[in-house]
Amino acid sequence: MRTIVSEYFNAMTVFCRSVVTCYFAVALFVLIPSSSASETSSGDFHGAVEAPHPGWFKESFLDFREDIAEASVEGKRLLLYFWQRGCPYCNQLVTDNLADPDIAQTVRAHFDLIAINMWGDREVVRVDGKMFSEKTLAAALGVQFTPTLLFFDERGGVALRLDGYHPPTDFMKALEYVYLRRENEGSFHNFLMTAQGREIRENREVEDFFMQPPYRLNGQTNRGDRPLAVFFERAACSQCDILHRQVMRESLTRQLIKQFDNVLLDAASQAAVITPSGKKTTAALWAEELEVNYFPTIVLFDINGREIVRAASAFRTFHIQSLFDYVLTGAYRMQPSLQRYLSTRSEQLMEAGYDVDIWSYDLPISFDGQPVSFEKFQAVTGGISRGG
Repeated sequence: MRTIVSEYFNAMTVFCRSVVTCYFAVALFVLIPSSSASETSSGDFHGAVEAPHPGWFKESFLDFREDIAEASVEGKRLLLYFWQRGCPYCNQLVTDNLADPDIAQTVRAHFDLIAINMWGDREVVRVDGKMFSEKTLAAALGVQFTPTLLFFDERGGVALRLDGYHPPTDFMKALEYVYLRRENEGSFHNFLMTAQGREIRENREVEDFFMQPPYRLNGQTNRGDRPLAVFFERAACSQCDILHRQVMRESLTRQLIKQFDNVLLDAASQAAVITPSGKKTTAALWAEELEVNYFPTIVLFDINGREIVRAASAFRTFHIQSLFDYVLTGAYRMQPSLQRYLSTRSEQLMEAGYDVDIWSYDLPISFDGQPVSFEKFQAVTGGISRGG
């Protein structure tokens, strides 16, 4: 089972190579039944899916200077697609988005799409002439999620970047923005806000853990040692509905989120906000400044008001939990690679006998088909103090 997880997350470390994993290994004994550690069966891993790549993906020598030039001759643009084995979001991109006739036709007509394995060893030449392997390029570009998509202009600049999976309707908007050269007219954020200008407000449940205005998010609010989560949404937003009605209704997810100070902002609102840095602004201007390009986007800040990571794509429950836990435990201080953190986290949970399902909304972590309590979950993942 560990092999399956490693193929998905491609963990590159072994146990006890760092303070983080050593503590995790010790913390397992808290969860092991009193009879014997040797009698504890490892949990199962579910949700990993291999993504079949269409035959029309470009076969390239991976010199991006040549790829951009070749695409330009045909009036196209270069699109790099970072993927990894077992990634269900990559599979969804291929089977839901690229299998859609309109999307497939648009991509093939306007882009040369090249697949890059974020853990691969093939040699690539970046647009500035520097040489990398696939995995060192992914690291240099700060690729934390798969799929990650980079759209290049004719000069070798990045016209747009998408971190994570975007459903078909949102994905098509990104394609239109790039192939219509709209980056010359303004940001993708403003493009989206204009496209969604006539929205019908949905009656969406607002959880009780969201703070009420005024939104003073700087250190003077006496938030203490609690990190901050800022949710940017829009009035008409189907993925926002999924987040509230499915992901955040799961018990463990709610408990993790409640460890944060949480703010829910309409990205078009003129509501006054004092940001963690102390700047006075509005929700709309702050969303533009942060380049919020997907709804919902969750931006996670540490106790010092520094952005650590954001969820800006359609994540299932396990990954939303993982992002909150990554910040809450302070694991980001010791492990800058989110993918390696996810691998360690999954393996330790399974070593404790828990099943992990990265694609389930209702039971991402379970034991004998039952949810895991917050206390038991913390015994595995709470290895790094927020202040340490």
